Amino acid sequence: MYDLLIQNIKELVPLNKKETLLVKAAFKPVELKKKQFLLRSGEYANHMRFIAGGCLKLFNIDDVGNEHILQFGIQRWWMNDLYAYLTQKPATYFIQAITNSTVLQIHRDRLNELFDQIHMMDRFFRIKTQNGYVALQERTIQAMSQSAEQRYAHFVKRYRAMEQQIPQYMIASYLGITPEHLSTIRKKTSSQRFS
Repeated sequence: MYDLLIQNIKELVPLNKKETLLVKAAFKPVELKKKQFLLRSGEYANHMRFIAGGCLKLFNIDDVGNEHILQFGIQRWWMNDLYAYLTQKPATYFIQAITNSTVLQIHRDRLNELFDQIHMMDRFFRIKTQNGYVALQERTIQAMSQSAEQRYAHFVKRYRAMEQQIPQYMIASYLGITPEHLSTIRKKTSSQRFS
């Protein structure tokens, strides 16, 4: 599982053998069972988290109890309530395992020490933060400008490896539509593929 983390980092910045060992020692594994929470709203998001296996969701719950999924996280992705992490305010989101999952995480204090030890790690997380911001903006624009069918097509393309493992009602929540509407879209898409 640490090899996935090191590969992910090396896609953006170089690490030598000593630095690789420092990174591996700094990240701690967390095993999650299906439906287990990694973070709850109101807690402090003091860790950066890399998904070594499984699938998780980042979501909030509105005043009437409806769940709104902002992001799914799959193997080799990073997931966090980034706003809470950066501002050091209590989280407004939950992170929960959809499937049994393994996460490698590092506490902010240890990460700051790692920045001093490996200067390229600072660059790596700066790039990851920038990419996260861009992805959030793209998702916001899609939600405002694309039809539900277009958003579903984009979802299928992005989460192809996990689509069958994510329950339909969660996909609907992510797309901002009802499960019934999603069912209609899926039937239409399926019939178009086979006609």
